[in-house]
Amino acid sequence: MTTRTAPPRAGLTSRIVSVGHYVPSRAVTNDELAARVDTSDEWIRSRVGVATRHIAAPTESVADMAVAAAGKTLVRSGLDATDIDLVVVATATAVDRMPNVAARVARALDVPSAATFDVNVACSGFCYALATADHAIRNGTSRNALVVGVDKMSDFIDWEDRTTCVIFGDGAGAVVVSGTDAPGPAGVGPVVWGSEPQSGDRITIETTGPTGPPALFRQDGQAVFRWTTTTLAPVAREACARAGVDPADLAGIVTHQANLRIIEPIARKIGARDAIVARDVVDSGNTSAASVPLALSKLVERGELPSGAPVLLLGFGAGLAYASQVIRCP
Repeated sequence: MTTRTAPPRAGLTSRIVSVGHYVPSRAVTNDELAARVDTSDEWIRSRVGVATRHIAAPTESVADMAVAAAGKTLVRSGLDATDIDLVVVATATAVDRMPNVAARVARALDVPSAATFDVNVACSGFCYALATADHAIRNGTSRNALVVGVDKMSDFIDWEDRTTCVIFGDGAGAVVVSGTDAPGPAGVGPVVWGSEPQSGDRITIETTGPTGPPALFRQDGQAVFRWTTTTLAPVAREACARAGVDPADLAGIVTHQANLRIIEPIARKIGARDAIVARDVVDSGNTSAASVPLALSKLVERGELPSGAPVLLLGFGAGLAYASQVIRCP
């Protein structure tokens, strides 16, 4: 067991110090899907906004993608693997039960003695995991956390169902979160989270056991659309209020990349004036728990968000769960 010479302490706030992402090399276009199911490029773009999605190889696991994104993020942070004392992975599609994905990430990156656990809140998972890491740092039980959102949705898609197979892709995104006592606004603001569990059957991946049919993604698309477009903007505005940020001053809005017809109405209702709205769903599809950190990482890499600028994160999906917080861009 490794003994840490500088134990965490309470009283710190947290900040994201680095971001990174990974998408599989295989990009599947709408035209490719149209050759398989009754659909078209125009139909897909007009209803969900997706142009391409990346699909992992059969041998490429959730852990493989998580390690790729986390490794890139760790290098960018300037920290050593021994500095990481918490690894949290948000995923809903891990096939293996033990060890968890977080432990596999820690092993692959030579993180010696971190606390490791997975969070399954589907498409809201990354925002839940980030909030959990922030709480650990504020409470003095962690100093540097590696937080990953990753999903391999292609393992659970019915490729004959045109209403769902056109939406999803695979990928991973990650951040390193560190404690700081520097003055100024918190780098990770207070989370606003919750759920409507009585409507949890609107989005499912359910199994009937080892002898039953394979578990496949199912959703009531119209019900989910109504819920997202009527419920979530107030959640986002409350996250801004708790962080002390006027929505008009947001530099960016990064929601779960569910569907352009969901993202764009929510962004308008939040009340941001000049914020850049992430639209990575066009290039990556809906990547579930990966979508928020993946979209954030791409915006940062392209230099579209200035360092220190307030950015709203908003995750939502199965459960029906949601979580939102304002971060300061690394």
